[in-house]
Amino acid sequence: MARTWTRLHEHLGCPPGPLTFDMVRQAAADNLEESDDLDWKEMLPQPPRDGRWNEFAKDVAAMANTRGGLIIFGVQDKTTRLVGIDPEQVNRQQYAQWIRNHVQPYLPDLDILELTDGTKTVLVVDVPASEMAPHFVYGGAARDKEQQAAVVPYRDNDHTAWMAEHQVERAYRDRFARVGRAEEEIQRHIDFTTQTITAHAYVPSAWFLAVSRPQRPLPRSAYTMSRDEAREVLESAKTRARVLYGRQLVPGPLVGMGPDTRLNPRPGLRRWVCNNLHSPINREIITELHYDGTVVMAANLSFIRAGGAELPGQDDVLRVSERLVTACCYDFIATAQEHQRKLRLDSTLQLTTLIISPDGPRAMTPLTSTWGDGAETEPPYARRPHHLQPAHTVLSPAAADDEGRSGADELCTDLMSQFGL
Repeated sequence: MARTWTRLHEHLGCPPGPLTFDMVRQAAADNLEESDDLDWKEMLPQPPRDGRWNEFAKDVAAMANTRGGLIIFGVQDKTTRLVGIDPEQVNRQQYAQWIRNHVQPYLPDLDILELTDGTKTVLVVDVPASEMAPHFVYGGAARDKEQQAAVVPYRDNDHTAWMAEHQVERAYRDRFARVGRAEEEIQRHIDFTTQTITAHAYVPSAWFLAVSRPQRPLPRSAYTMSRDEAREVLESAKTRARVLYGRQLVPGPLVGMGPDTRLNPRPGLRRWVCNNLHSPINREIITELHYDGTVVMAANLSFIRAGGAELPGQDDVLRVSERLVTACCYDFIATAQEHQRKLRLDSTLQLTTLIISPDGPRAMTPLTSTWGDGAETEPPYARRPHHLQPAHTVLSPAAADDEGRSGADELCTDLMSQFGL
């Protein structure tokens, strides 16, 4: 899935969206200069000769090691004249094999597409900034075909250079730091939402809490979601949840939030926020759609309607319905997918879910049914943990329904199995 915000979008003032032939033609006509994230190439990739490096693998790795970018074949690099390529000479399978054979670690998210106006064609290689950088390029020496060497290329303005040892060392440190930062960002959202829940919780309760974050969030200046678009995402997510889950035995957060709240998202800090914490007559729900692609969802699992059973006391065990947790996981996956598609995110989503008692450690017990749609009861063999570990999964860009179901089931199973189910 090609990226939706590139050097060409920025230069032409276009909103995030698919790259088009007209955009390439206009950028070439404007003599847009090469940079660390744009490389014009007149001829299609060629196989290595006389023991030289595979130039295509080197150029791709250099982009991935820097900040990603576009390699566009069919435009002269000096004059930026659009000359086009012969589409019959394009060999995607060969290009993919060169990457597999010559670049380590492997680059899985490379996107190769042809753009044409019916007369001329260009080949665009869209290289995302890699979370696994640095990537080495392996090649043979001209004088000794058995000897293999490995180097780390990178983009330095408009040309490719080789990393020195200290640069390679720094690149590895950056890789490990990226992983840490992603975990810190997810934890920051969890902590903030927990504080919000704690401030509004009237009685002891167990909460479902979930965060979805893209590995490559949208840049701060790339996109600002409108209120109508936020409504559209939530309505589409409610429909998608029904498609993924089928017949829901209990309403999930998207339904339990109520039409008034869902259709009236309120502005937050670079996000749209839907919550009904001010309305104690309904199950408390929080849903946040962040401009960078992050989704936060929380739901009170212990809510009991007025006139129902007695509210839990300070020493009571908190009950957690397996059906409700399942509905929450499916609603969360559906919202993350619809938000991802609305923003045309091109990176994998990292999803974390957990069940917490925000006012302090309390014993929690599961409610489940042996007979499908029968009444839920507490199994006699169930555990009553005070803490549950977070559950994690990932979703690929534009994931199919089967992957969405699998992700929701995985999250629910990992949460509920900690009750000994």
